[in-house]
Amino acid sequence: MTTTQPLLQPVRLGALELPNSVVMAPMTRARAQNAELAPTDLHATYYAQRAGAGLIVTEGTWVNTDAIGFINVPGIYSDTQTAGWVKVTEAVHEAGGRIVSQFGHVGAASHPDHFGGRLPAGPSAINPGEKSFTPSGPKDTVTPRAYTAAEIAATIADYRRAAENARRAGFDGVEIHAQQSQLIPQFLNPRLNQRTDAYGGSSEKRAQFLLDILDAVSDVWGSDRVSVKMSPTWDNGGTFTADEEALADYDQLFKKLSDSNLAYLHLLGTPGTIEERIALFSRYRAHYQGNIVANLGFTQALGNEILDHGIVNAVSFAEPFIANPDLVERFAQGHPLADGDRGTYYAGHSEGYTDYPAFTAN
Repeated sequence: MTTTQPLLQPVRLGALELPNSVVMAPMTRARAQNAELAPTDLHATYYAQRAGAGLIVTEGTWVNTDAIGFINVPGIYSDTQTAGWVKVTEAVHEAGGRIVSQFGHVGAASHPDHFGGRLPAGPSAINPGEKSFTPSGPKDTVTPRAYTAAEIAATIADYRRAAENARRAGFDGVEIHAQQSQLIPQFLNPRLNQRTDAYGGSSEKRAQFLLDILDAVSDVWGSDRVSVKMSPTWDNGGTFTADEEALADYDQLFKKLSDSNLAYLHLLGTPGTIEERIALFSRYRAHYQGNIVANLGFTQALGNEILDHGIVNAVSFAEPFIANPDLVERFAQGHPLADGDRGTYYAGHSEGYTDYPAFTAN
């Protein structure tokens, strides 16, 4: 077994002690096909199969009903959902794994079809120009209504309640989804956030929503079991652009987050050569002194190489875990990786979800 690979080395991320440096990234799989949007025994099987990861991050789970923006994704705002997650964490722990709950909220990137015709809400009444996967298929987003101050306070309270539910469910920590076009990045974005109150008007005020959520969640968990996933270079060709102004805002936010004693920052890079990846994550590292988990399009070789450079602490893999529940073991033994069936990524029951086998020699 080639345990000298950096990916196979143990790592400590805040209070989380991991036996290897391979993180299973959050992936929407749309298997909560029930009215309660609760995880089922199928979810427990799926995550337990992948317990060889140093850490599992769940799919983004809704913190309240207004967070919903994709069909058949589970939540963590009800007792029924929390009970479902208990089965998941118990299965993962029994298999020797560690698992954190990722909290999601799409904000204005949702659609009235998810709310019986009611408008979704965002930081301001500005269309984010995204698509929402509704019960009748993908639809363009619409102009949302703007959050009131009271609704912002209630949403932060919902994140706290989700954190309390995650503790009751037996998770090892939590991760705040603050990437791509979801609610928190909408607040960070000057094109979408044109508020004039405590949550808008400057980059510092636009970041306050995230900081207040972190305070609420950390009050439940302790900051060393809390993390944030962010995507500074996300560009949708319209309302989100990875220009130098946006990257400079993230630089300042990372400096602020360095004082938060988080377990880690989970940061998306961009596809490219190892040199391009190292350059981008070196920029992140220059402004954030805590643990960094690198994400997006890493192979085993690229993951080992960026860890060898010492600028990140762990690497997360998403798609490879779909068809390779034993991904870490395959890395260790040099076994080839299986390919997933994209047609079943977001549809079906066990097919394309729990029916991928571990590697067996012919």
